[in-house]
Amino acid sequence: MAGTDNAKVKELVLKCMQAREMAYCPYSRFPVGAAILTADGAIITGCNVENASFGLTVCAERTAIQRAIAEGHRKFSAIAVTCDIKDSFVGPCGACRQVLIEFGTDWVVYLTKPDGSYKETSLKELLPLAFSPAHLGH
Repeated sequence: MAGTDNAKVKELVLKCMQAREMAYCPYSRFPVGAAILTADGAIITGCNVENASFGLTVCAERTAIQRAIAEGHRKFSAIAVTCDIKDSFVGPCGACRQVLIEFGTDWVVYLTKPDGSYKETSLKELLPLAFSPAHLGH
């Protein structure tokens, strides 16, 4: 890393290893950590976050859960979701519902309109008969 002092390199390597420790990888058991040094000197870390349904990508809900996992959290009780649609309550997409189920079915879900009004539901209601880690023996 040209132009980067040795202390910063050591910090970057340490952060990378710490991020790997936060990985959630019960299926592959292949933890991956990353640490990115930004142009202004910040270090941003990330880790792999697997799901029982393997090919899922990132929406707002998934970004939130993945950031939480990277910071060491594994248990959750509620989530609020909003978008620009004003005339109806909109829930998470199917892929996000599957990702959230990975961490339990007993979540309260608040579907929120731009004006702040909301409707309370549950993850069980939003994704009945869900495929979960239990189906893979976890």
